[in-house]
Amino acid sequence: MYHFVVRRKVLGAFRDINAGRYGPIVAQFAPRHSHTMFGQHALGGARRTLSSTREWYGRLQRLLPDLRFTVQSVGVSGWPWDTRILVSWTDAFTLPDGSPGNNQGVHELRMAWGKVTALEVHCDTARLQGYCERMQALGLEEAGAPPIAD
Repeated sequence: MYHFVVRRKVLGAFRDINAGRYGPIVAQFAPRHSHTMFGQHALGGARRTLSSTREWYGRLQRLLPDLRFTVQSVGVSGWPWDTRILVSWTDAFTLPDGSPGNNQGVHELRMAWGKVTALEVHCDTARLQGYCERMQALGLEEAGAPPIAD
């Protein structure tokens, strides 16, 4: 039953992102956490505070305002004090010139007592870096900003 509840919570978080509701996402993180996206691009880096994680989600929303995930699978294991979650997904979005973009990957999460203590986003980082470079060339300066990290 616990794994079912966690799976529903995770799917709800992806629905929130798809609807552009980022506030509830940050609220799911524990005060002490790690939030990591790999790659050398504006969305890369590692964050450890709620403030920097909130700032990162703000940037994600500004760079990819119509980002939509399709969840392929969700795996949950562990106990309430140490839960591990893997989410396989594809995504789609529109670049500033109207052309489509997409990626695929896995979110690897750890939770303790209902709060996210770690999130790692594994995706095609070269593809994402290319999209950031293209957005910057199209005039979206923030797409060339350094990663938000602390």
